[in-house]
Amino acid sequence: MRSSLNQLIRLLLISISLSVFNAQAADKPSRQQERDELRAFLKQTIAESSSFTDKFEAEVWLVSQSARLRRYIKDHEHRLSLLKAIHREAKKASLNPDIVLAVIQIESAFDNYAISRVGAQGLMQVMPFWKDEIGRPEDNLTHIDTNLSYGCRILQYYIQREKGKGGLSMALARYNGSYPRTVYTEKVMNAWKGRWDTGP
Repeated sequence: MRSSLNQLIRLLLISISLSVFNAQAADKPSRQQERDELRAFLKQTIAESSSFTDKFEAEVWLVSQSARLRRYIKDHEHRLSLLKAIHREAKKASLNPDIVLAVIQIESAFDNYAISRVGAQGLMQVMPFWKDEIGRPEDNLTHIDTNLSYGCRILQYYIQREKGKGGLSMALARYNGSYPRTVYTEKVMNAWKGRWDTGP
């Protein structure tokens, strides 16, 4: 009886191990496909240029957010310059600039020279391998405009990917590399609602 029970347990363990292995193997093509799609998206969009399309709206936003950003950046001119860049790159990527501000707060606390323990760089903590992936190895990710361009386009890609699925919550988790966990998402959403949200 004990022998039969032990044999059954062994068979169950083997079955579980095979299931885990198969799930991991199935996930590899999915991750590679995601990387390929994001590479193509960055190549297509990273070089686009634009400026404010609605100057009145932008100026109202700048005045409102400048006061909120003072906690992180004391210099008035630097603060406005950064906000203009954030607004511009967010709009180019069809993003809410308030969300981008929340992402930057959590990612780097507005330090454009920030480097994470895994090598992510700049305001939006972009991984440097993306420069080579899209054939732009000369790009400097500590440069504010460059970093914002990469970061906003990457977030745009994940929002489009999660449309009709996990929405903004899962898009943020993918951006941070913590999908499907939501700890990072909750931090960003709290920062957005608690500090940066300027309404519709």
